Amino acid sequence: MLALGGVLVLHAALPGPGAGAAERRALQGLRLRYGSARQAGLLERHLEGVAEEARRFLGPSPEHPYYAGAVVLAGRGRTVALHRAMGDAVRYADYDGRTDRPAEFPAAERIAMAEDTVFDLASLSKLFTSILAVQQMERGRLELEAPVDRYLPEFTGGGKEQVTVRQLLTHTSGLRSWAPFYQESTREGQLRLLWSVRPQDTPGTVYRYSDLNLIALQLLLERITDRTLDVLLRDEITAPLGMHRTRYNPPLSWRRVTAATEVQRPPWSGLDRGLVWGAVHDENAYALGGVAGHAGVFGTAWDLAVLSRALLDGGAYAGRRILRPASVELLFTDYNTAFPGDDHGLGFELYQHWYMGALATPHSAGHTGFTGTSLVLDPSTDSFLVLLGNSVHPVRTWRAGSAPRVATGNRFARAVPVRTRHGGAAWFSGMETGGSGTLTLPPLTPATARARLRCAVWWDTVPGAGAFHLEATADGTAWEPVPFSTVRSTGGAPEEWPAGSAGGWSGRIWHLLEAPLPAWSQGREVRLRFRHASTGRYVGRGVYVDVLRVAEPARLLFSEDRPADASRVEAAGWTRSAD
Repeated sequence: MLALGGVLVLHAALPGPGAGAAERRALQGLRLRYGSARQAGLLERHLEGVAEEARRFLGPSPEHPYYAGAVVLAGRGRTVALHRAMGDAVRYADYDGRTDRPAEFPAAERIAMAEDTVFDLASLSKLFTSILAVQQMERGRLELEAPVDRYLPEFTGGGKEQVTVRQLLTHTSGLRSWAPFYQESTREGQLRLLWSVRPQDTPGTVYRYSDLNLIALQLLLERITDRTLDVLLRDEITAPLGMHRTRYNPPLSWRRVTAATEVQRPPWSGLDRGLVWGAVHDENAYALGGVAGHAGVFGTAWDLAVLSRALLDGGAYAGRRILRPASVELLFTDYNTAFPGDDHGLGFELYQHWYMGALATPHSAGHTGFTGTSLVLDPSTDSFLVLLGNSVHPVRTWRAGSAPRVATGNRFARAVPVRTRHGGAAWFSGMETGGSGTLTLPPLTPATARARLRCAVWWDTVPGAGAFHLEATADGTAWEPVPFSTVRSTGGAPEEWPAGSAGGWSGRIWHLLEAPLPAWSQGREVRLRFRHASTGRYVGRGVYVDVLRVAEPARLLFSEDRPADASRVEAAGWTRSAD
């Protein structure tokens, strides 16, 4: 990882002998292709469940539909194994805020959602602006830790002189979230508004998601390149990658293949525009001419899959490179360790269960858009999920939260199998929100103090809201924690769990667990159990336990390999699963 604030150094165009296989394949010209779930290394029934979850939100959610229509795309490696359209791209002609009732187009005039429907990507635009900024770092024109006013001398006053490029990209500038640019009738007035904004907090001391960060970054990029942001997007990202349905200000000819957004009228909107269809939804981006660092990009699910593949392959796709692998690492590296829960790379949000669901890992990167869009990349499984919905159609108040994003993320995470070393089934805790359960061994009576439980475990739970516990009891009523240690199956030093519980992210690999039985169990009957509990709104991929054995020197007390022992295991909320 290059030092913060340093200039990224360019290397040779082609990867050397130590380059990753994915990067080599990307530069060989290989492209995304459609294929089956099996070809993608995914489980078909759970992959189909992703589409089922997305379709469910076409109905009351809980009162109004979450969106009029959606396109969902999921893939792994170079295989797009799911690409499905549902509902309507254009359904509502008007909306009455007094009665909360829409006026629908006649059935013959509605436009059904299609796989290639173009969407207003809203804040997914921030990802493109961030990539463009990192490209300029590669070329030595921009430094990550440089103050913004080095490039934009007007960006001063009230402490803005302390704001760095990194703080714009990670939303730690201290600027407020928003300003009403649409109330200014001229470009000069809009710029004066930005220059007049003062940080609400000392830069670097808080995380606050702010559109102003990306608007400032847009102006910076336009200043140092002498090109407008829409031209930069075309020249540096979409044209090289062949993303021909991604751009600012789509032409009128695209309107019939574009999803409509909101019927904009006060008081729910800052502007009175009627049905917005084929033009940018965000009021500020509209006032800025449709080209803004925070919003305004239109695109399709397939084009976002191409971008995903390029980033997962180290910055190249189909033989064309847009970033160096080290630069991609900057996008996926958490710079916000001082703000737990607000993990952020350069432009990309990281490890966010609130919209990634069980796809969230410390390595998962993505973003959402206000119009109902989202993108998640998971390098740990080489997979990507795109969900595009017109959830502000007919009005933004009809939807809240990220329920479809979480539901599809959970199901897609389940579609990526977890395999045991022996290829058979293991005990699985499940992925139910608020779920819990126990996996209890039969009574055992060790003769010595050297009895040990050994097994394999795999876990991924939401930190602080999900864990598995190892417990023991003498009477079947009072259970106490049993401390244990784990060692990664790939090797390394043991990790101690003195409280008898573990949770969070374990690296998507199996661990070998070992636990001495309680000292009081020598010569006495003891029962052991694994208990799983999920207490929050979100879940991870779950917990697996396999190859359970309890032994002491010269005696095997319990082995799951023995049918008689296995038949005595009591499972409540746990199931046997081969995936």
